[in-house]
Amino acid sequence: MTTARDGAYDVLNRIEEGAYANLALDQYLDEAGDSLDPRDRAFMTELVYGTVKYRLKLDWAIDHMLTGVGQLRAGPRILLRTAFYQLFHMDRVPPRAVVNETVNLAKRRFHSGVAALANGVLRNYLRRPEQVSWPDREDPAKYLSVMYSHPQWMLERWIRRYGEEDARSLCEFNNKPAELWIRANTLRCEPGELLRRLESEGCGAAVSEVLPEALELKLGPPIPRLGSYRDGWFAVQDLTSMLAARALAPKPGDRVLDVCAAPGGKTGHLAQLMENRGGILAMDVHPHRVRLIQSAMARLGVTCVESRTGDGTLISPGEQGIFDGILLDAPCSGLGVLRRRADARWRKKERDIQALAGLQRKLFHRAVDCLKPGGRLIYSTCTLEPEENIRLVESVCRERADMEMFLEPVQYLPFRDGMEGFFLAGVRRV
Repeated sequence: MTTARDGAYDVLNRIEEGAYANLALDQYLDEAGDSLDPRDRAFMTELVYGTVKYRLKLDWAIDHMLTGVGQLRAGPRILLRTAFYQLFHMDRVPPRAVVNETVNLAKRRFHSGVAALANGVLRNYLRRPEQVSWPDREDPAKYLSVMYSHPQWMLERWIRRYGEEDARSLCEFNNKPAELWIRANTLRCEPGELLRRLESEGCGAAVSEVLPEALELKLGPPIPRLGSYRDGWFAVQDLTSMLAARALAPKPGDRVLDVCAAPGGKTGHLAQLMENRGGILAMDVHPHRVRLIQSAMARLGVTCVESRTGDGTLISPGEQGIFDGILLDAPCSGLGVLRRRADARWRKKERDIQALAGLQRKLFHRAVDCLKPGGRLIYSTCTLEPEENIRLVESVCRERADMEMFLEPVQYLPFRDGMEGFFLAGVRRV
């Protein structure tokens, strides 16, 4: 596992410097190619994502074991985080191996003093683990924050809203590995055909019981290596994300607007529901993300999409009142999908929620202006926060006499529904 640990350390360093966890890990694994066997890749992936997710808990233990040592530099701290993650959460790795491999890695990366420090800290913890004094359960927000490694402000919000036990369950869900869902591109194949081809390519997959076009990909080669992916037979898209296009239910020949469309997962789903007939305007405010939409549509064989750089809060007068359907998957705090974004919990601030709600409100009003009479709009987010979801939708409905609800708000909760946190509501222009 030496190569995997070296790789994990390099990726964690990049993340510490500001890189996104999934992008940094994917880039490293892509560059490593076949030099890492599947076992090493799996070990490295778990070590990176686990260390990032449990950062607060790991730092709590490290700081208790280093009382009086002074400030620890980023590199040695990352090294000790990986070691404590293995001790706490990777039972199949013997503690002696954790100590030895961590010390060897320290010798390769640092001077002998860091190796001696790592050796002393880890052996001292294994002899007397009670030296780490964990938070008192009488303060549930603090306790759950540290033990399940989420910012305390999130726990305070969730405990007020759901209670302590459901907040704990939500944290447990966020710390589990996420399933890999794909959407069969029915413009090119049926789900059953895709399943058979994936099996012939060495993949293990199963069709969802929730949506017929959704499949869970359980094992197999990296997705870019699959011929079925290169041929556009499927797109990678989370199961809850597929619910948005299904809720809008566009018909062939409709004129549809996808307001915040990049990277194009929901856009492609809309196109296949429309049988590639009609027209979809897919917008995003960032030009490089518009190029992602274009690339995705080309691979999937979608021809009914016009992609354009544009700000959804500044839609032109010529586009008002002309669309049969609009999908507004709004920018949000993303607190419903923390399981999939290992480092997102550390990037979010509570003040972001109110700022995002202001943007969402502007987007919602402009999008409704673009509906023709009788046209329908689906508003969706991947967050749990009422300010961005139910309260916002109810507020906009009170402010506009020209729309009515056709799909009552639905909030998917991980601890109740077993899926990522996702919100949906539908309004009709009258």
